[in-house]
Amino acid sequence: MTAASGGAQTARPTRLPRSARRKQLLAAAQQVFVAHGYHAAAMDDIAERAGVSKPVLYQHFPGKLELYLALLDTHCDAIIAKVRDAMLATTDNKERVKGAVRAYFDFMDHESEAFRLVFESDLRNDPQVRQRVERVEQGCIAAVTDTIISDTNLSSDAAQLLASGLVGAAGQSAQYWLANGRRTPKAEAEALVAALIWRGIASFPLQGGASGGTPAEIG
Repeated sequence: MTAASGGAQTARPTRLPRSARRKQLLAAAQQVFVAHGYHAAAMDDIAERAGVSKPVLYQHFPGKLELYLALLDTHCDAIIAKVRDAMLATTDNKERVKGAVRAYFDFMDHESEAFRLVFESDLRNDPQVRQRVERVEQGCIAAVTDTIISDTNLSSDAAQLLASGLVGAAGQSAQYWLANGRRTPKAEAEALVAALIWRGIASFPLQGGASGGTPAEIG
């Protein structure tokens, strides 16, 4: 039996492409995980936030852990890319340092509060989560290491050590700044941390025509 022509018809929900639906589900899950943490978050809450049924959610993610790991991968890749982009954006090493510091402060200060998933996860003891969090540090260190090696005569081990110091200072300072209520204006905080790091790393002699100034020019 068919509905009468011109009669009222029930509107069917729009069927999103799979990639768009996945993005929608990840956005909803991020809001729930940030607000409640992993353990207190429920798939029911995530489905409700996304405006879908639980079966639809499970079509894309077989469980809560898989959903959480997908979010982690997204944000871990993003911060590594930001640091790498800062290294590639210019040949001026002072600006590279500023860019790396800014990448961490921007990530910490983003309104989505995604940093909580990476740096304040209540699931850090899970091997899969821990591996992803460690990948952030190692990926950022690798990006800075490559730049230091290309610009100096330092060995790979020495360059990695310096890179770990830069990444550690930027990350820890950004976390401290946020945890203490952003009491220093963001631009000023970034400049202070970048100046501290630059004063140290600029003392290493450059090779060839690398930019950034000589130690004498910096002092």
